[in-house]
Amino acid sequence: MKNKKKIIFIKTLMMIFIIGIIVSLVNIIIWYFQNKENNDIKEELNNLVEIVDKNNNDDNNLDNEYNINFKELKEKNSDTVAYLSVNNTNINYVVVKGNDNSYYLKHNFNKSNNRSGWIFMDYHNKFDGSDKNIVIYGHNTRDGSMFGTLRNVIKNNWYSNKENHIITLVSENETMYYQVFSTYSIKVEDYYINTEFKDDNEFDKFVKTLKKRSVYDYKTEVNGSDSILTLSTCTGNGTKRMVLHAKKIDKNN
Repeated sequence: MKNKKKIIFIKTLMMIFIIGIIVSLVNIIIWYFQNKENNDIKEELNNLVEIVDKNNNDDNNLDNEYNINFKELKEKNSDTVAYLSVNNTNINYVVVKGNDNSYYLKHNFNKSNNRSGWIFMDYHNKFDGSDKNIVIYGHNTRDGSMFGTLRNVIKNNWYSNKENHIITLVSENETMYYQVFSTYSIKVEDYYINTEFKDDNEFDKFVKTLKKRSVYDYKTEVNGSDSILTLSTCTGNGTKRMVLHAKKIDKNN
């Protein structure tokens, strides 16, 4: 009787083990094909983005001219709002904005179910020139796609290189440049993604707090009259956030 129970127990363990292997293999296969789909979409979309360096100056993206076919991008997905580029990362993506902050966590640009989602703007943002804090999210993927390389921004070889301090965000009507003033990792919170402020004084206090958090002093002055860009992704198995903040600048000054 004891031997029979032992055999049943061993068989049960083996069955659980086999099922575990099958589930893992299925997840790996799903990840592979969904990741390939997103990479193919990114490549297709970036064919609609022409970047011209007018001065042949690789270390200053302020000299770049962006010719983006927003008409065709919006025909593919009407949620298209911008194009985002961050130097020395894999972040060069068309940005979408949905009706909430959950849809594009699990859907890609083509609105297909996808665990890697897509790069998307906070739905609270109006993106009409009035936003004090434009917030953009993306998953921290292991293969470095989406915001997987945002982790670079708290590493010395990234933040010590001045050519990385200018972020480009292109809308249908404007090419915007942002100068980085803070990069850090923090426990999950809602403070830094706040998009509404009662006045410039409240916003000034807000940006000063963000600046103090930075792992590096970018020597970028920020005050209540500025507007900023925030990039955010998960880290630490979802227990923390990796964050970059940059203020909008006039490239002619």
